[in-house]
Amino acid sequence: MITTIRKDNAYDVAMENFDTAADAMQLDHNTREMIKYPERMLTVTVPVRMDDGSIRRFEGYRVQHSSCRGPAKGGIRFHPQVTLDEVKALATWMTWKCAVVNIPFGGAKGGITCDPKHMSQGELERMTRRYTSAILPLIGPEQDIPAPDVYTNSQTMAWIMDTYSMTKGYSIPGVVTGKPISLGGSLGRNEATGRGVFYTIQCACEHLNIPLKGATVAVQGFGNAGSVTAQLLYEAGAKIIAVSDSTGCVFNRDGLDIPELINMKAMCGHVDGFPDSEPIHPQDLIALNCDILVPAALENMVHADNARSVRARIIAEAANGPLTPEADRILESKGAFVIPDILCNAGGVTVSYFEWVQDEQHLFWEAQDVYNRLERVMKSAFRDVLKIHLDKKVPMRIAANILGIGRVAEAVQIRGIYP
Repeated sequence: MITTIRKDNAYDVAMENFDTAADAMQLDHNTREMIKYPERMLTVTVPVRMDDGSIRRFEGYRVQHSSCRGPAKGGIRFHPQVTLDEVKALATWMTWKCAVVNIPFGGAKGGITCDPKHMSQGELERMTRRYTSAILPLIGPEQDIPAPDVYTNSQTMAWIMDTYSMTKGYSIPGVVTGKPISLGGSLGRNEATGRGVFYTIQCACEHLNIPLKGATVAVQGFGNAGSVTAQLLYEAGAKIIAVSDSTGCVFNRDGLDIPELINMKAMCGHVDGFPDSEPIHPQDLIALNCDILVPAALENMVHADNARSVRARIIAEAANGPLTPEADRILESKGAFVIPDILCNAGGVTVSYFEWVQDEQHLFWEAQDVYNRLERVMKSAFRDVLKIHLDKKVPMRIAANILGIGRVAEAVQIRGIYP
């Protein structure tokens, strides 16, 4: 069973969130004009020879929103619903996200409109390499550094790194992050997003005096971020009462066995039919009576039509843009505590930064070093956002945007305009 996805325009949401935060911080018009919009937008045609010998044309995008604080950074997604506006929104959010955790990157994003579930490994490789060739003028370890996103993985990054390196004549592992360990990837990168979500949930529970042990959790989306978050919460003693993916939703009020569910997902590709659970409609997961809701799927999953049914005290945005502005306002009025995406899921880009640093230094860290550094970054960023939230009496999303936008604005004002 596939969850219905709202058609709200993600870029409109990104622009509204920017304007709300910019108004709250009284940002001047000139600075807004310099930092609000993407620096570069590339649309490319990606012809691919399919396994049956036919040629099929796909459309791909790469958007660089900002490079004022460092190289642009952002994932590449393969999904049937990828659009230029979605990629622009995701690139914009990446700029603020990197600034919130104070790493020296700007925001970028890429994508191809395709359905990877109906493509062979060979077709995916040929598409990835052709797309990489098309965006070569934009990417590089000092310009723009792609990473995995929806339906892309370390193998995808290996193809991109190899294609880029072949054009330069020598291996350049720093052109992408999220690579296999054998090609210069970082230990801890695969679980970084979910681990970052877990750290921010720990902070939110401490702030709200909610014991994490025994807390009830519903996870919407059981991909990389959702499954890692669920596993870490399970290990911390929380009860994961519901999990959904694109095939359906499983529920057990007494808690699901998350390690077994992860094993089943790995073997079968879905959560539907998990033993010791009952099926519920994916939309019903949003309305479950629980302490923590983790939207870890796609954008706009909580919106004006279903936000009033949310009963969770904490909403931890493991996905990018899972709440519309209307949903934000409804949840704020209900007293829910939202950990906004540009803070909550910033663990992925933080460890991507760690990987890039290791590649550039040719010196690699132990996994525990990565975890310790990530925990310090995420909890420090949470404290910075929470302070703005409490001092200015604004919602957490506005507080996070004030922090991120403020750091980008400062960099732009200091650099000025050339020529």
